[in-house]
Amino acid sequence: MKLTGSQMVCESLIQEGVDVIFGLPGGAILPLYQTLPEYPALRHILVRHEQGAAHAADGYARATGKPGVAWATSGPGATNLVTGIATAQMDSVPLVLITGQVTRAAIGSDAFQETDTTGITLPITKHNYLVMNATDIPRVIKEAFHIASTGRPGPVLIDLPKDVLQELAEFKYPETLNLPGYKPATGGHPSQITKAASLINQSNKPVILAGHGIIISNAFNELKALAEKAQIPVITTLLGISSFPEDHLLSVGMPGMHGVAYASLAIEESDLLIAVGMRFDDRITGKPSAFATNSKKIHIDIDPSEIGKNIDVEVPIVGDLKIVLDKLNTKIKPNTHKQWLSQIDELKSNHPSLDIRDTKKLLPQFVIKELWEATKGESVIVTGVGQHQMWAAQHYQYTEPRTWITSGGSGAMGFEVPGAMGAQVGAPSKVVWSIAGDGGFQMTMGEIATMVENKIPVKFAIINNGNLGMVRQWQEFFYKKDYVATIYKNNPDFTKLAEAFNILGIRVTRKDQVKPAILEAMEYPGPVIVDFVVEEEENVYPMIPAGQTVGDMVEEPRTTKAKL
Repeated sequence: MKLTGSQMVCESLIQEGVDVIFGLPGGAILPLYQTLPEYPALRHILVRHEQGAAHAADGYARATGKPGVAWATSGPGATNLVTGIATAQMDSVPLVLITGQVTRAAIGSDAFQETDTTGITLPITKHNYLVMNATDIPRVIKEAFHIASTGRPGPVLIDLPKDVLQELAEFKYPETLNLPGYKPATGGHPSQITKAASLINQSNKPVILAGHGIIISNAFNELKALAEKAQIPVITTLLGISSFPEDHLLSVGMPGMHGVAYASLAIEESDLLIAVGMRFDDRITGKPSAFATNSKKIHIDIDPSEIGKNIDVEVPIVGDLKIVLDKLNTKIKPNTHKQWLSQIDELKSNHPSLDIRDTKKLLPQFVIKELWEATKGESVIVTGVGQHQMWAAQHYQYTEPRTWITSGGSGAMGFEVPGAMGAQVGAPSKVVWSIAGDGGFQMTMGEIATMVENKIPVKFAIINNGNLGMVRQWQEFFYKKDYVATIYKNNPDFTKLAEAFNILGIRVTRKDQVKPAILEAMEYPGPVIVDFVVEEEENVYPMIPAGQTVGDMVEEPRTTKAKL
């Protein structure tokens, strides 16, 4: 069967189970767009900016576990995807991105809207392709989806010259793959698993440090089984949130720069650290040479390059967490660790990081807590980056998998709007709340129009403090309150902005207005903007300054500095 390159793309996407595409057309990719009406099974959502397409595909992927798909044209269309691609690469999110390119003969001539897309994205993709023959399209797409979603997931980009999209060729979708250089190890080495079990069985004060890998590998039950069998407390990284139910007696919360104090202290006092699906990033370790020096370490991850990269470990295990933990659980012995769990309870009592002070002021933490209570913890929460992200991580309790979505490693402001849009498309039966900073919200708020157009009913809780809150906090702590370029003096009236988008807008300035506003937003059938005008100079606590240790932790002013 002969098809054009564009038809091949669409046929191949259907073969891979794709049901939605986020994109924006332009000249080089126009042949592909003109083919779309032939394929009604492919829902296309027209975004307002290509960055929105990449972040939306990312949110969709995190909510569903399936690869997200985004399209863009050549030149600025492709470069506008870059922030979203880098975000997905840092956070191990499976994306397949398809970009148009100038014709083959024009490549290298500085043609209109020509950019070396594969060259630009090479450092921020798991793999990428420049396809020069239409006959290669089915194979490339099959490979792209496989590479994006296996091993350590990540974004794969396919660059397609315009005339390749127009070229007629024989279409046959491959049944098998031939990637001899790509064979991720999944099972874990048996002797290493035995060594890990031995360390766990001998340990008196073990902790599990669970990361995004638990969510990626769907190892929720295996993690819970490990924790419960040996009664090991579970600490979750920022991206590990929602991998373990936070109402569980063994849940200890998030550690690190803005994690709860008792989680960081528990790591420091442990004698065994079981790191699963996490990468020991700087926000967790602070000063690597002084991190968790009292403990032996087991590190299980599917990416061998992450093991030993930042922290030396006694037992490295390369493999898929679901498989490795299942094997490990058969070798560990039941335990109670009563004394250790009692010690952690004492840490929680002495360092009550989640207390919210009683004040008439509208505090961001209070808003998040009310949101958790009003939604009964059943919503999907999507955030941008900054203070609102940390408060949302701390004060909303996550009990179900894939209910926490945020930009972690790259820290991309603006993720909160299109990321939530993608999550809502991926989880249409869920209520999706975007907890947004007023700064990040304004970066990508044009996608509200996309949501209205496509009936995507995301609810937006803007934590509006009139400034770039986390930057301002750093200036307060480390730059003697020299506030440079962090205060927004002319934010829009977000309720009027909602009116312009023809959606509901609610302004909240008092504590007694918070819960009614949240309930009203959830009853409204479409997108809603709730503008929570909060205390301007509220800070996130605790805080471990960058590159420092738990001993340097700054807790709430009413408490003392953390002591080991």
